Amino acid sequence: MTETDVLIIGSGPAACSAALYTTRAGFKTIMLGGKNFGGQLVQTSEVENYAGFIDPVNGFELMDKMHKQCKRLGAEILQKTATSVKKEGNKMLTELEGGEVISSYAVLAATGATARWLGVEGENKFKNHGLSACATCDGFFYKGKTVAIIGGGNTAFEDALFLTNFCQKVYLIHRRAGFRADEITIKKAQSNPKIEFVIPAVTTKLLGDDKVTGIELQNPETKEIKTLEVQGVFVAIGSIPQTKFLQDSGVKLTETGHVAVDSKHRTNIEGLFAAGDCQDAVYRQAIVAAGSGAKAAIEIINYINQIK
Repeated sequence: MTETDVLIIGSGPAACSAALYTTRAGFKTIMLGGKNFGGQLVQTSEVENYAGFIDPVNGFELMDKMHKQCKRLGAEILQKTATSVKKEGNKMLTELEGGEVISSYAVLAATGATARWLGVEGENKFKNHGLSACATCDGFFYKGKTVAIIGGGNTAFEDALFLTNFCQKVYLIHRRAGFRADEITIKKAQSNPKIEFVIPAVTTKLLGDDKVTGIELQNPETKEIKTLEVQGVFVAIGSIPQTKFLQDSGVKLTETGHVAVDSKHRTNIEGLFAAGDCQDAVYRQAIVAAGSGAKAAIEIINYINQIK
C-alpha cells in the first residue's frame, strides 16, 4: 500500500491547480494521470481564452506546462487509473488497475467529462477542423461565417445565441420539433434573425476535405436528405462525467451523473472532494475548472490540518 497525504484523481486543469496548492502547503501529493492524460484540453489545437497567454496556446502545450509546474513543486504524477474509492477510518483507500492501493487523508476527484458526440461519418476526421463541442471556446474563430449547432437543450440554444455575436448565420438543428430548453431561451433564439431552425433533422454526415464545408441531414419523418453549407459545426448534446470509479463509493451524484458537492467542493463522504467538469455541468471551461481545483485544494488543506 502506498501512503500519501493527498491523492488527486485526474490530470487536467482542476487536478493541476489543486496539486499546486497542496504541494506548496507541504502535503505529499500524488496525481493519477489516468487513460486520458491531461484531460480534454490536450485535444484542443488552440486555446485563446486562458489568462496569461498573449497568443493562442496549444492545449497540449498548456497542459504540459501545468504538469511540469506540479512536478517542480513536488507533486508525483503517475500514469495510472483509479478503479474504486472507499472510506476506512480517517483514511481514503483508492484501488488502481492491477490491484495497487493508495491510502490518503483526502481524495480529490478531478476526472473531468467527455463530450457526447454524434457518432456519424466524418466526426473523428473533423474534430478541431471545423467540428467543436464548445461554442464558448471556439466561436471566436468563426467570425463572419455560417455554422450549425446541434442540440435541443439550454446549452444548444445559449450556444446558438452566443455564436450570433460572431457568425453571419447559425443553423440550429434538432431531431424533433420539441425542445428541452427553457421557454424564455427558446423565444430569444426564435426572435434572433441570425438563427434559422432546421427541424426535425438528424445529422448523418459531415462533409469536407481538410475541414468542414457542409453537413448532411435527414428528415426522420419523410426520410428526405439535404445538405447545408457551413464552415463550422458545434455539437451541444451534453457531456459524460467520468465518475464510473466512484459508483461503489457511496458518493452522491446528480441527475446528470456529476458528483454532487457543496460550496466547499465537499461530497457527502468526509475526505472525498470533487472539482472540475466531473462536478460542473454548467460552465465546462478550463479556467473555471482550474479555479475550482484551487478552491477544493484550500478546503483539503484545512480538512487535513483538522484531522492530523
